[in-house]
Amino acid sequence: MKARKRKKHKRPREYRDGYHEGYRLGMCEAVQRLNTPGVEACRPFKLMYVPQGFQAIDTGVTEALQQLVSELVISTPETMLETAAREMPGAVLVMNGLHVFPENHLEQISEIRKLGIPTAIWFVDDPYFTEDTSVICRHYDHVFTHELGCVEFYQSLGVSSVHYLPLCVNPKMFYPRRTGPKYQYDIIFIGNAFRNRTELFDELAPYLKGKKVLIAGGFWERLATYDQLAPFISNGFIPPEETANYYSGAKIVINIHRPWEEGQDNRNSYRLPSRSINPRTYEISACGTMQLTDVREDLGNYYRPGYDLDTFFSAKELQQKIEYYLKHEKERRIYALRGLRTTMRNHTFTARLPHLLNVIASRV
Repeated sequence: MKARKRKKHKRPREYRDGYHEGYRLGMCEAVQRLNTPGVEACRPFKLMYVPQGFQAIDTGVTEALQQLVSELVISTPETMLETAAREMPGAVLVMNGLHVFPENHLEQISEIRKLGIPTAIWFVDDPYFTEDTSVICRHYDHVFTHELGCVEFYQSLGVSSVHYLPLCVNPKMFYPRRTGPKYQYDIIFIGNAFRNRTELFDELAPYLKGKKVLIAGGFWERLATYDQLAPFISNGFIPPEETANYYSGAKIVINIHRPWEEGQDNRNSYRLPSRSINPRTYEISACGTMQLTDVREDLGNYYRPGYDLDTFFSAKELQQKIEYYLKHEKERRIYALRGLRTTMRNHTFTARLPHLLNVIASRV
């Protein structure tokens, strides 16, 4: 009796996609587990932190400081002086000092210093608000800036303690995760529609037709091709947790840095060029996703272009690379895993903040 031949069943696309996603997440988990360094020993120090309300940064700073200092006091911008006078911390750290801070912000800082409490500020919007930060910086004992090009600027204004402190990521908020169909796209960009971004997407518009694309953020009605790209656009702010979901579900995430010139959306009257990478660079890589980014001067100090991520210099080059990487899943995955490994090893808040504490604590 002849044996019956088994029919070969073609696996459904959903099955294949689920298998590949499970494999990717398993690899990401292994990279995270093997590349998470230990936290520096907690130092006996009482620090007061004043957040600005950027959840992605404030949560990361708070959680890291809770591990790095023996006592952390959280204040609000409105009650800085009151809290400092009551708690008498070893130092006060203010995040950015912009946007949500009250008119008497600098008066409060002056009074805190009169109490003998050292003050520090970390500017994370440089150089886009130099009209404001050029005034604010003079009122603090220590100035930290994420922008390489602003160090000499603040020194020239008479600040004696100025330090370059790049941004980083909170890996408890931005990490590889399983996502549903709602978050799964070929190409994603999340951010506001600054001039350089609209110009690039206007050029890409014919190519993007037929792709699964998400462009999210504010002011995208500025696009000349808005009617053509409207099906891809989600207007409005996306919270960090949702942003991480979209990054994790994407095949490719595009990173386009904000333009630094004075004018549209900026208060950079000193016209300081931007040389440093944005927080999005770290956040995308922390989600274990392939990143295509434009180039800032110090990118190579934190990631290896052509190894951890890939770069582009024009819309034409970006289009060519998107087309290539969408067809080469294995290469996308290798880039994503390398970027994740570099981020976990070097670019978390627990890795970054000991330098800040060394400056503040050594001068107390």
